[in-house]
Amino acid sequence: MNRLKNYFIPLIGGVFILSLSSCTSPPTVESDNANLPTPATTNTPLPNQLDSTPAPVESQTPVASQPDSIPATPAPVQQQKPVTSQPFATGAKTTTAQAQNTISLNIYQADSQCQTLVPEKIAVPAGSSVDAAVGKVLEKASSGDFDLAGYRVNVNSKSGVATVDLRLAPNAQRQFLSLSTCEQFALFGSLRKTLVDNAQLKIKDVRFTEQGQDLEL
Repeated sequence: MNRLKNYFIPLIGGVFILSLSSCTSPPTVESDNANLPTPATTNTPLPNQLDSTPAPVESQTPVASQPDSIPATPAPVQQQKPVTSQPFATGAKTTTAQAQNTISLNIYQADSQCQTLVPEKIAVPAGSSVDAAVGKVLEKASSGDFDLAGYRVNVNSKSGVATVDLRLAPNAQRQFLSLSTCEQFALFGSLRKTLVDNAQLKIKDVRFTEQGQDLEL
């Protein structure tokens, strides 16, 4: 009997241990598996997850036809052509105005024999009629050796006396006193008659000076 006990007791113990080992082995395996390194898994993005991945930036080529990217070219300004009719109208008015502001005078010049003074009717500006009349007479009085550099006319409105101040050119070879009787008649006689005989000038007498000094003729 003791032998059977000695036999069964180890047998039962072995079976019991075996059963325990079989019951506890799965957790051991799971724990062992838990200790093993987990294989890396590659997550393949789903189609709806592609938006989360930043897409590569594509280089944009500027479109030449976009009006905003090209500076606007200003339209050429058309030049206005002058109207040709206006200058003609203005010129006609100017000519008419000049004609209205002129007066007719008799300019006297000595004849070839120095015997008489011959009148010549000309138009002179009304505002400077005295100066213009004197200038016309002196145009023919100058010669090669007798050259006038200038003149000045002053009219006393109260007395009616005109003073004609003459000035010789620095290189003049002759003086006023060296003029012949015919030359003096052609110069001073023509000036005096031109200024006195034209009633529009309102001059009664004429005196002559050279740079402010009276000329003794």
